[in-house]
Amino acid sequence: MLERIKELDTSLLVYLNGLGSKTYDGLWLIITDQRNWIPLFLLMFYLIYKKIGGKQTLYVLLFIAILIAFTDQTTNLFKYTFQRLRPCNNPDINSIIRVVQVRKSYSFFSGHAANTMAVATFLYLVLKRHFKYLGFLFLWPLIFAYSRIYLGLHYPGDILTGYFFGALFGFLIYLVYRKLKPQYFPG
Repeated sequence: MLERIKELDTSLLVYLNGLGSKTYDGLWLIITDQRNWIPLFLLMFYLIYKKIGGKQTLYVLLFIAILIAFTDQTTNLFKYTFQRLRPCNNPDINSIIRVVQVRKSYSFFSGHAANTMAVATFLYLVLKRHFKYLGFLFLWPLIFAYSRIYLGLHYPGDILTGYFFGALFGFLIYLVYRKLKPQYFPG
């Protein structure tokens, strides 16, 4: 059963990765670099600040920092436990996929997918009553994580597992946030 899942995961990777072309490689390299998302983050936090104020925004940022640290460390624990080679480093398939970027760390599961989905889930739950179209926030982890498949850095299963853990951790940290917020940060 596990072998069949791995085969399907590899087939889906080969298909999705094969949709790319040299014309768009530069765009996906820009998308995958977290630093290029800083203007979006600054805009988001400015809008959050305008809606909920400085004290609450700092509280939200504190929880996001905790969330990212927790999610990132959990991802690393899984990567070094399972030690699944990234597609770009897997000699069984790296000659049949488009390898646009190479990383030496392990693949399972995607930290990009986990971190972005965790933050998107947390922010959505905290802010959904303040912003009408906040569901669009989930486009960020979808685009960001797809870049990892496009570049040959992750299997789709790595991304889906990252999404699952990210959504779970985002929800759990939201529950802690909700429980502590009235006690320590009224308003």
